[in-house]
Amino acid sequence: MNKVDIQEKLSLFGDHWNPRIVGELNGQHVKLVKFQGEFVWHKHDQEDELFFVVQGQFRMEFRDSVVELKKNEFLIVPKGVEHRPVAETEVSVMLFEPAATLNTGDATSELTRTHLESL
Repeated sequence: MNKVDIQEKLSLFGDHWNPRIVGELNGQHVKLVKFQGEFVWHKHDQEDELFFVVQGQFRMEFRDSVVELKKNEFLIVPKGVEHRPVAETEVSVMLFEPAATLNTGDATSELTRTHLESL
């Protein structure tokens, strides 16, 4: 049993849209990621995703609405819902999602990460 210092883990990387695994429980990964700019439109057919803002702010765009998120807020995106995170400035986010979840869901792009680093 090891505690995790979120700020320490975030200090270990500076790239964007490249999640790192910082914990595992019940078939779920706890991931940290930094966003900046626009991600790709995508959905996850089998998995819900939880986005918890550690630092900064971003908006989650849906085809028919937008949700603004800031530090200490989270949003659960239900499976099958098309979405796109957008961050005007860098934001640090913790993700909770099934271990098999691909970051770009049903879309493939240069941002797709098939192998994630564990910190």
